[in-house]
Amino acid sequence: MPIFINLDVMLAKNKVKSKELAKFIDITEQNLSLLKSGKVKGVRFDTLGKICERLNCQPGDLLEYRPEEPGMESDLADTGD
Repeated sequence: MPIFINLDVMLAKNKVKSKELAKFIDITEQNLSLLKSGKVKGVRFDTLGKICERLNCQPGDLLEYRPEEPGMESDLADTGD
């Protein structure tokens, strides 16, 4: 997927620990870890808002779009089924 999560960068920039952010936004550290690694399919706007509030940033600071390289398979590719 061409969407990348820069949460680690913003945590370091603001000197905030994952445990502290998880507590602030009221999610488990495990779920925050999944979000940081990009292993989630979505994020609630209220969760995104709380992250931005604590890290004093904009959603665009956390989410980045990088186009896929030509020839790389996409989730939307025709499987021929």
